[in-house]
Amino acid sequence: MLITHDTRCALDTVVDLVNTVPEDETAADGLSDIADLEEFVRNHEISDVGMLSESDLAAVRTIRGRFAGIFAAPDARSAAGLINELVAAAGTTPRLTDHDGYDWHVHYFAPGASVADHLAADCGMALAFFVVAGEEERLRRCEAPDCRHAFVDLSRNRSRRYCDSRTCGNRLHVAAYRARRKEAAAR
Repeated sequence: MLITHDTRCALDTVVDLVNTVPEDETAADGLSDIADLEEFVRNHEISDVGMLSESDLAAVRTIRGRFAGIFAAPDARSAAGLINELVAAAGTTPRLTDHDGYDWHVHYFAPGASVADHLAADCGMALAFFVVAGEEERLRRCEAPDCRHAFVDLSRNRSRRYCDSRTCGNRLHVAAYRARRKEAAAR
């Protein structure tokens, strides 16, 4: 599957957006205020965004929940329906652009769109490409029981199980190793 630079950026953005949701009651929301949203926009180099407001924050949190639903969709038809709703509500307006030193690429959001519509359109279309290619199973959640972060499995054989093999994967492997050693010592 060919993934263009702008599609990869949109995938990274949607994964990071979904992962701003607190994992439990003790964790902080990654989008707790406008400053967090401004930092998110800056870190992901989201273009054509003006001054952000409380209504922008609320709208981005709403689409964040809708994106999370796509990662939890049980099948392609469900994912497609969620993506269609999200992209349609954003009022997509595909247009070619070459800005900020990037070669020609497609933006799906209308000029002057809100940050939520921008994210819904561009990130929704990036996820749509996976459904079209029959690769929606690559939109996953970490299998570590205490994590559940979203990620896109871009491994060749679709075998990635953890959002980060150096943390979640390694932690589970070490725990399994220790359990085996403890069991062997008890014999």
